[in-house]
Amino acid sequence: MTATVFRYSVAMSEHEQVVREATRRYRRTEAAHEQARDDLVSAVVKALEDGERPTDVTSWSPFTATYVRKLARKHGIEAAGHSPGEA
Repeated sequence: MTATVFRYSVAMSEHEQVVREATRRYRRTEAAHEQARDDLVSAVVKALEDGERPTDVTSWSPFTATYVRKLARKHGIEAAGHSPGEA
């Protein structure tokens, strides 16, 4: 395959062609992926707010336990089973 760069034909390697096509597909689906991720974060936060255990929420999601705890802290969600001031 060839590409035109500044009116010059330049041969495009097979790898370049594959990478460029994958980049086009990635960019076409990027917004949908970001929306799906935002929806997932919202669902995880809601589950934690409603008292689901972080361990369970982690097993239901693609997120690590560390990231689920980070989301909980970011949204002011106390660890399940602990009351403020409890040791």
